[in-house]
Amino acid sequence: MIKAILTGHSKGLGLGIAQSLLGKGHPVLGLARSIHDELQHQFAPLLQQVAIDLSENSALEHWSSGPQLQEFIENATLLLLINNAGLVTPIGPLHAQNPLEIARSVQLNVTAPMVLSAKVAQLLKNGQQLRVLHVSSGAGRSPYPGWGVYCATKAALDTHAQTVKLDGQANVRICSLAPGVIDTGMQAQIRATDVKLFPNKQRFIDLNNAGALTSPQHTGDHLVNYLLAPGFGQRAVDDLRSN
Repeated sequence: MIKAILTGHSKGLGLGIAQSLLGKGHPVLGLARSIHDELQHQFAPLLQQVAIDLSENSALEHWSSGPQLQEFIENATLLLLINNAGLVTPIGPLHAQNPLEIARSVQLNVTAPMVLSAKVAQLLKNGQQLRVLHVSSGAGRSPYPGWGVYCATKAALDTHAQTVKLDGQANVRICSLAPGVIDTGMQAQIRATDVKLFPNKQRFIDLNNAGALTSPQHTGDHLVNYLLAPGFGQRAVDDLRSN
C-alpha cells in the first residue's frame, strides 16, 4: 500500500499534491496550520488531517512523538514524505530582516523537513520503502537579492538530499525538487512586496501578466507522477520543469 505524509496540504501547491494523491486512491496524512473541510468531505476515508504549526519546534516534537504517525505508517509498503510547507519571509536585505521571522522560516523550511525525514526513517520496518521529496526552489540554486533566508533554506534542502543519498540506505530514496513558478498565495505575496525589499519583484509581475504561472493542480499532479516513477531518487537535486 502506498501512503503519503504531506506538509502544507491545505492550500497552494500542497493542496494540488493532496488532490492528486487522494484522487489516485492513496491515503494521505496532511499536516498544516489549517484543516481543509471540503477536501475532508470529498476524501473522508483516505484523508487524515492534523492542525499543527510546523514552525513551532515544540509542536512538531510533541506530535511526532505521539501514536498517530506510527499508526499511519504501520501498514504501508511504500511511504511518501513530501515536505512542502514553507515560508518566503522575511524579504529584504539583512538589516531589514526580523530575527523572529528568520527563526520561524528556518524552522519551517529546514528543521521540520529534516526532523520529519529522520523520524519517519526511524519508524520504518523491514520491507517498507521510503521516498522523501523536499519541495525546493530554483532560488536555492540562483540567489536573489532580498531573499537571503529563503534562498539559504532551499539550498539547505538540496544539500540535505545530496547527503542522504550518499548515505546509501537501501530502502530510502530522496530528491530535493524545484517545482517551477506556481500560481499560489506565495506568488501574490511576492508581487505585493515593496520593490525596495525585493528588487526582482518586476520579474514575477511579468511572469504573472504573461500567464506563465502553472496551476497548483497541474503541478501537483506532475509532481506526484514524478515521485511515483520508477527512477525517483536517481537525482538528489532536480527540477520538475526538465522532466
